[in-house]
Amino acid sequence: MNYKYNFNELEKRIGYEFQDKKLLKKAMTHSSYTNEKHIAKIDCNERLEFLGDAVLEIVSSEFLYQKYPDLPEGNLTRKRASMVCEPSLAISAREMELGSFLLLGKGEDMTGGRERESVTSDAVEALIGAIYLDGGIASAKEFIMSHVLNDIENKALFYDSKTILQELVQGKKMGEPQYHLIDAVGPDHNKSFIVELVIGDRKFGPCQGHTKKAAEQAVAYQAVLELRK
Repeated sequence: MNYKYNFNELEKRIGYEFQDKKLLKKAMTHSSYTNEKHIAKIDCNERLEFLGDAVLEIVSSEFLYQKYPDLPEGNLTRKRASMVCEPSLAISAREMELGSFLLLGKGEDMTGGRERESVTSDAVEALIGAIYLDGGIASAKEFIMSHVLNDIENKALFYDSKTILQELVQGKKMGEPQYHLIDAVGPDHNKSFIVELVIGDRKFGPCQGHTKKAAEQAVAYQAVLELRK
């Protein structure tokens, strides 16, 4: 895939057209790519990530302040932390298929970098920073509301699924959740883990993830949805 020809598609996907296309390319440029191509480190997306993190914090803080007028500061801080944490941003990245647009070094690409949460969540923040520089705070806020702060209840449920499930089964006295690793497939540098969940005499899954923890989280989420019906 020749990634430079896909940025028009990315603009359509995120609902924002850049005036300065170089900003979009920089937002999608991982440090492994600049290292491999012997490009200056300053041309990767890390500085944009730094900026985007700050923009995301102010926008999400305002959102929570308006949405929950009766919540004290401590609760707002915890909600913000869960909304803009790495797993939550990675969910947003997957929804946009952001990983497929990243410029990565060959090694990072071969070892699953396009689906690695640390890489894709950073790219979301870099994209926010790029939009902020290109179109100002209003454009950045529109993007954040559409792609990061959308469906926050469901994202929070997914992120906290193992904890929520534990509380749910304790309340119903169903027994302790047991996570079983069924299989690990794929090459060593890009494995996927398949996990099944057993609670008493009920089975859930199997579900798959690029780490055992991610697979457990996915099957716990499935179980919570079924048990809440």
